[in-house]
Amino acid sequence: MSDARTPAQIEADIVRRRDQLAVTLDEIGIRMHPKTIIGDARAKAASTVEQTAGRAFAAVQRTVDDVKARFTHEDGAPRLERVVPVALAVVGVVGLLAISSRKRKG
Repeated sequence: MSDARTPAQIEADIVRRRDQLAVTLDEIGIRMHPKTIIGDARAKAASTVEQTAGRAFAAVQRTVDDVKARFTHEDGAPRLERVVPVALAVVGVVGLLAISSRKRKG
C-alpha cells in the first residue's frame, strides 16, 4: 500500500492539527470574552446612532432647502409675495397670543 504513513508523518499531522485547534480555541476565547462582546455591542450601537443621526440630518437639510427654495429666488433674494403673507400671519398669531395672555392674567 502506498497510503501507509510513517509514524513521523502521523506525529507531524497530530502536531499540526493540535496547533490549528489551539489557534481556533484562542480565537473563540477572544470572541467570547465579555470585554469583546461589550465592545462589539457598543460599536454596533454607535454605528446605529450615527446612521440614524445622519438620516435625520439629511431629512432636516432637505426640509430646510425646500423651505428656503419656496421663500427665496435662485439668486438668494427673498420672494416678497411669499414672505410678507407669512410674516403677517406670524405677527397676527403672536398678537392674538399676547392679547389672550393678558385677558387670562387680568
